[in-house]
Amino acid sequence: MTKLFFIRHGKTIWNLEGRYQGAKGDSELLPESYTEIKMLAEYLKNEQFEKIYCSPIKRAFVTASELAAALPQKLMVQKDAALSEFNLGEMEGMLFTDVAKKFPKELDAFRNHPDLYNAKNVAGESFPELFARMTPIIKKICKKYPNGNVIVVSHGAALCAEIRHLLGYSLKDLRKAGGLSNTSTTVLETSDAMNFSCIEWNRTDYLNKKLDQSDTV
Repeated sequence: MTKLFFIRHGKTIWNLEGRYQGAKGDSELLPESYTEIKMLAEYLKNEQFEKIYCSPIKRAFVTASELAAALPQKLMVQKDAALSEFNLGEMEGMLFTDVAKKFPKELDAFRNHPDLYNAKNVAGESFPELFARMTPIIKKICKKYPNGNVIVVSHGAALCAEIRHLLGYSLKDLRKAGGLSNTSTTVLETSDAMNFSCIEWNRTDYLNKKLDQSDTV
């Protein structure tokens, strides 16, 4: 049985500001995020892991590296571009409030109605395109470690969509049960790299704080 521990990166300046980061935008982790990554490591310390895979985007790579340093076992961190955040095209770097004014239909569809999202309108990446790059690497990891635990550090929008895709959700239902929070843990398990079940969703209790709107996408 493979257990995948999906971690969303630590909270950043742009997360706090309510700004889209995407695959090409990026900002620094907040100072408190480093403490929260240590809290995550404390939560995970009794598990034995094979490896950490992560997005190469700085906010995810720093999260993965800090987590690896804080865990009691020595783990290799491997970057893979397939684990990057959505390419959000023209929306990247923009405040949510400004996106709502310039691209109201696209913003609503991306957040609430993925089946209606037309990525071409913002020169971005579609949900099927995201699945086409993320699903193969996840299945490859599962086949490589059929009886191990693996950490995957990535991004809120990409992880939320991909995890529910692995669970068999339809495109229109991907966002119905909410999003993922910074430094959260979601755990899936599989015995065949084809059928997945969810053991934990968006767990953050180890952070010992009340989440606000800027924590979750």
